[in-house]
Amino acid sequence: MLTPETITSAANPLLKEVRRAVARGSLTAEGWCVAETFHLLEEALGSGSEVKTVLAAESARAAVEAQGRRLAGVRVVLLPDALFAGIAATETSQGVMALVQPREWKLAQLFHGAALVVVLDGLQDPGNAGAIVRAAEAFGATGILFLKGTVSPHNPKTLRASAGSLFRVPFVHGVASATAIATLRQNGIKLFVAMPAAARLQEPLRGSTTSADSLWATDLSGRCGLIIGSEAHGVGTEWRSAAAPVSIPTVGVESLNAAIAASILLYEARRQRMLRP
Repeated sequence: MLTPETITSAANPLLKEVRRAVARGSLTAEGWCVAETFHLLEEALGSGSEVKTVLAAESARAAVEAQGRRLAGVRVVLLPDALFAGIAATETSQGVMALVQPREWKLAQLFHGAALVVVLDGLQDPGNAGAIVRAAEAFGATGILFLKGTVSPHNPKTLRASAGSLFRVPFVHGVASATAIATLRQNGIKLFVAMPAAARLQEPLRGSTTSADSLWATDLSGRCGLIIGSEAHGVGTEWRSAAAPVSIPTVGVESLNAAIAASILLYEARRQRMLRP
């Protein structure tokens, strides 16, 4: 049976640190990620991640206590509803938040088997990044690289948008482009950079000698990496020179949301791999 403790002061050091992590979109000072919603709590527990603390609003007490043995050994803290609302990262909170010790992955763990690696270059929107991670897991990606200048995978909004996939899919963050390119090449990863279909019709990518191939004419069945650029500026010049450009044929629009584009590329890679003998 759970024996929760109670915190009633907004000045409590733990709550101040959680508020700071949520505001900054980062880990807490102790290195814990903030996972809000019952779904993320269940995903964290199911993935084997170490749940350090569960913070719950009084109104959610019964639902938290129903977790019973799954929270054995976990610190459970109850807060008045108004106090919980002050630390919540969502507008319509479910009244529960887990502080989880994130797994640490090495670059080599992203390249096993028929590697399919997603590289996020300068992507700033945590919702887009999280959605890409979710699609990456759904379509069998072996790992994700969050380059320097990209939103943190530990941002509570990124984690929430991933729907728990960040607890399972190997990822490394804060890697410089030059290091990433060299490592991908050393591991036999062929690189493809996503670009708008409209740009394909107008001019080649800077640093590229040919215009982009249509996705339907691109072989993604081998060991490959898909580079997704920022919402505003696309991919950086280093990646434009290092990767083969590929575009998604569209009708009536010039470009797609980064998460949608990544999902289509990942689906096509999965489709080709399933057809391969």
